[in-house]
Amino acid sequence: MPGDGPIWIQRTIRLEPRPRGFHLVTAEVLEALPELREVSVGILQLLIQHTSASLTLSENASPAVRRDFESWFDQAVPERAPYWTHTLEGDDDMPAHVKAALLGPSLTLPLSGGRPAFGTWQGVYLCEHRDHGGPRSLVATAWGESGDSAA
Repeated sequence: MPGDGPIWIQRTIRLEPRPRGFHLVTAEVLEALPELREVSVGILQLLIQHTSASLTLSENASPAVRRDFESWFDQAVPERAPYWTHTLEGDDDMPAHVKAALLGPSLTLPLSGGRPAFGTWQGVYLCEHRDHGGPRSLVATAWGESGDSAA
């Protein structure tokens, strides 16, 4: 059923500094975008504006998932490896860039009824790959149709 018309939303969301690790930020992102409730069907695109942190979508219930992600990435992309040449910014810098490149800087999520159409156990993660990464900025862009079917 056609909506009342197109809607565009774009906002920069500032996330407070977090320690290295995988952090669920779903609620924080959605709280910063109350206008999503007006979108009956559309797309939400999130871009992290950093090269040493990333975004991913994964299981949102068990804290063990977050710890296991961190353990795997720290083993797969070790610090102080003899092959790193970009080392001026600390032992965690080049591994952080590689981890961020593996996971990627963005997510594209379908919107349905005024909210992301997540699976039952899915949530948005900020993947902080530096020991002291500082605040992180996300550009959130949503577009779609507004209308009666929005929640």
